[in-house]
Amino acid sequence: MMEQVNLTVGEGIALISVERPEALNALNRDIVDQMDALIDRVAEDESVRCLILHSDGNFAAGADIKAMAVCDEEGAKAFGFSPTYNKLTRLSVPVIAAIEGYALGGGMELALTADIRIAGKGAKMGFPEVTLGIFPGAGGTIRAPKLIGEALAKELIFTGDPVDADRALAIGLVNRVVDDDQVLESAMKMAKRIARRGPVAVRMAKDVINRGLLENDVEKGTALEAEQWAKLFNTEDQKEGMKAFMEKRKPEFKNR
Repeated sequence: MMEQVNLTVGEGIALISVERPEALNALNRDIVDQMDALIDRVAEDESVRCLILHSDGNFAAGADIKAMAVCDEEGAKAFGFSPTYNKLTRLSVPVIAAIEGYALGGGMELALTADIRIAGKGAKMGFPEVTLGIFPGAGGTIRAPKLIGEALAKELIFTGDPVDADRALAIGLVNRVVDDDQVLESAMKMAKRIARRGPVAVRMAKDVINRGLLENDVEKGTALEAEQWAKLFNTEDQKEGMKAFMEKRKPEFKNR
């Protein structure tokens, strides 16, 4: 199996990228399996403070249709990307999707696993699955409504029509839009800012946000928040952060 997914780590930032330009970085079973193994490596690396998903030219132009076309029901289950995508959402560190070019179908669903999305002005995003007789099957029907609301998610999924970067920004599908040649640089700048913050606090904040979103009861959610917030006062990072503030210097967090 030829390696088509790369992982680089430096300065607390991990970068996972697909290198399949001849197919616009479309995803297939082998690529997602490679990605799965790299996600495990990121999860085990205590030096990582943030993960960026980025591929040159195109984020991912969907899944490999030729590979899917021959699937029956059992084959489709085996082809599915959800276990790997769910693993991405469970990462304790923040994930940023840096979107150039096409992010369609399974590629858009990959972007939805991120906590933050930055898109280039020329990006095209959407869920074209219904034009193929299927619908998004790697979290799109679940994550998109949570992110942009039921009505807008249904419009994108039912029509299969892509949206440009400006429209994606307007509906909340992405956090910000930058020049196409600034996508990765902008993501790196944000990731480095995150990496300089208290790592224990960032991880706990992500966990509380994600768990709170599952709570329909605001009081239960805020009780969880208060409990986890108080636990931070047992950490060395909290002591260092507040001491540094009072001493008017930059904190030196130890991730503990």
